[in-house]
Amino acid sequence: MNELLPDWLSEDNPSRFEGATAAKDDKMRFLTKDSAYPIPAPPQMHNHGNYIISLNELTKWLGERAEELGVEIYPGFAASELVYKSDGSVLGVATNDLGVGRDGKAKDNFERGMEFHARITLLAEGCHGSLTKQVIKKYDLRRNSQPQTYGIGLKEVWEIQPEKFKPGEIVHSMGYPLPKDTYGGAFMYHFGDNMVTLGLVVGLDYPNPWLSPYGEFQKLKHHPLYKEVLEGGKCISYGARALNEGGFQSIPKCAFPGGALIGDTAGFLNVPKIKGTHTAMKSGMLAAESAFSALKDDDKGTVFLFDYEDALRKSSIWKELYEVRNMRPSFNTPLGLYGGIIYSGLEAYLFKGKTPWTLKHHSTDAAATKLASECEKIEYPKPDGVISFDILTSVSRTGTNHEEDQPVHLQVEDWDKHKDVAWPKYQGVENRFCPAGVYEYVEDPSKEHGVRFQINSQNCIHCKTCDIKVPTQDINWQTPQGGEGPKYVM
Repeated sequence: MNELLPDWLSEDNPSRFEGATAAKDDKMRFLTKDSAYPIPAPPQMHNHGNYIISLNELTKWLGERAEELGVEIYPGFAASELVYKSDGSVLGVATNDLGVGRDGKAKDNFERGMEFHARITLLAEGCHGSLTKQVIKKYDLRRNSQPQTYGIGLKEVWEIQPEKFKPGEIVHSMGYPLPKDTYGGAFMYHFGDNMVTLGLVVGLDYPNPWLSPYGEFQKLKHHPLYKEVLEGGKCISYGARALNEGGFQSIPKCAFPGGALIGDTAGFLNVPKIKGTHTAMKSGMLAAESAFSALKDDDKGTVFLFDYEDALRKSSIWKELYEVRNMRPSFNTPLGLYGGIIYSGLEAYLFKGKTPWTLKHHSTDAAATKLASECEKIEYPKPDGVISFDILTSVSRTGTNHEEDQPVHLQVEDWDKHKDVAWPKYQGVENRFCPAGVYEYVEDPSKEHGVRFQINSQNCIHCKTCDIKVPTQDINWQTPQGGEGPKYVM
């Protein structure tokens, strides 16, 4: 931010950003069911000089600054497909048609989608972008990288009692409630006026299909470390989103004919830091400089942003991700949870990324899922409605909205075939990995195995977990009509 807009917090700037809380105390804890033990936080998690902000508010503020410079922003439209030239290069994007019924037929208010053509198309879709998946496959951008791995982050924003509020305090934790074979951790940030944001990140390579990230999150809040802060407060917002965990090993080629990948869609998240906003912004700045240079010198043919690839490798992004490349995969070795913690500590304080080896990831998160018959069933406590909540109550706090009479944007070619393969093996894993109650197996004696597979697409909060984790890999997340989806306010 200081590099892009040096006066973003300056008192002399009438358009300065108003919602920044300076980070102060960092705490790291290892949790058992009822206790919290202090452990050293790796240097990557130190936040001195950082600010706690609402990314939603910052994005709107940046949008206003961009519009002041003549940038056109279309927030009510989703880019649903890529448009190509005859030579196979990207020409631009198209928005999806509006006014299409669930049966796929045009309604009275039908409106054809629009094509946006451009000399350069930069895809900045966030984690696991739907268009990014297409260009990675079309141009084989992963030919020299390992598969991307993911986590799911679940988060709530609470207004707490003033006497419990500690401006700028940051708490991270590992251990409880997650089992030893599941990577993840929790966080709590105090920001704004008596606000805290609390969340849990769960690695999507967890093996047990009975595990529910949402259920684990609700259990977490009853731990004394967090419950003490939340009691007497009010939950005002909920959200969930997949995040990249592959790091350096999983970065694809980022330039393709006619455009490039920037930000989290390329996988620039620093996993031990649990942050990727800074690397996303930096990659956008590098791509902008490369695009400016290419358009200035170009002869009007297809643009190739080779300079962008070179700039990435010389940038702070590459250095930062290379130094921590072995920390996340160390948890997937025979060392296990405790060994991963110890090895990550050695990397953080001693090795600092200078080891001659690079640890590899497993294949994919979907492939890491074991059969239900091989794992212990997990029963989650009933939410109390005060600290923990049922899933539909939480979904109501996302503000998500989808018109019911429209094509289901969670595409499964054959629902019955999916159920007949997935149910016997995984016993409803989709219902458990989804943090929004989108997927259900409903008792139906007329169906094989006595159940019917149901998709409540109106509940979707666009986390992309289903597309990533489903073992059958036959669910495709696609953009719904218009700008529909969650309306996050914090």
